[in-house]
Amino acid sequence: MARPLSKVAPDWWDYTTLDPEILADAAKLTEESLFALSRPGFTIHYHETIEDFYLAEALEYIEGWKQATSDNPVGICGPIGPTEQLPLVARIVNSLELNLKNAHFWGMDEWVENKIPVGMDHPLSFAKADFELCFDRIDPRLRMPKENIHFPSGDLAAYTKTYDQIRCATMQGGQGDTKHWAFNDPLRREGSYKDAPPAPEEYRKLSARVTELHPITILQNARTSGGGYVANVPQFAATVGPVETWKCDRVSIWQAGMHDNPFGMRLSAWMIAKNIPDSAVPMSLLADHPNVHFHYFRPAIKKVAAEMH
Repeated sequence: MARPLSKVAPDWWDYTTLDPEILADAAKLTEESLFALSRPGFTIHYHETIEDFYLAEALEYIEGWKQATSDNPVGICGPIGPTEQLPLVARIVNSLELNLKNAHFWGMDEWVENKIPVGMDHPLSFAKADFELCFDRIDPRLRMPKENIHFPSGDLAAYTKTYDQIRCATMQGGQGDTKHWAFNDPLRREGSYKDAPPAPEEYRKLSARVTELHPITILQNARTSGGGYVANVPQFAATVGPVETWKCDRVSIWQAGMHDNPFGMRLSAWMIAKNIPDSAVPMSLLADHPNVHFHYFRPAIKKVAAEMH
């Protein structure tokens, strides 16, 4: 049976092309049944306050960096979206006087314009945000060397290689409207993917790369980061891929309700818990990762129901 066209971007794959039964099952999840989806290798956490949510996210940086030694460098891969944890990370590092000389950090992604990653002078630069919100706020005595900070904005093969050289304790991320982590978006519906999206095992072979962004992602970033100014959002980005993700000890996804909606926050969890990987919902591929954690700000879970405004 042919899969339906996307309701939002017919030339692309996305979650609206799934079997309607999967969508309906996800929509039915209550707070209680969502929490009950935890299984070995996939753990769901609820946070009752937004302060606890972002503090717990910040502490993952500290817990990872505290493990780093000269013989065993350890790093964290982190997102821009959410960003509220980043100033907390700097504050905790300074308070504990945690020396980061053996610690590492990977940025997940960066915008690309005219086939070149944007510089820190671009208003939407992710590297710029990481430095302004976190690294520049750390006491210079404690900061990690700049060579320990890795962004997918130069030699992407070299970026990938660092995941073999340094242990990544945790890869953090949010979940976008396309159910992506980093910019692992669904692909266009063309060529060999005209009738079906890439098989999960094929998509998982993708490493750090420059990728074209799904229209949903462009609109989302205009809404969350640019005041709705779509023209200012690049169409391409460099992103960490599944190859690097599967080299990380833990994948930790943080959902406060600002980057995806109540339905989307249910759908990816349902597909991971029930082992339904489908590259039209890239987050669902994490069903095959051995250590995945979803963190929810509980009041953001809400209900999937008609509500007129």
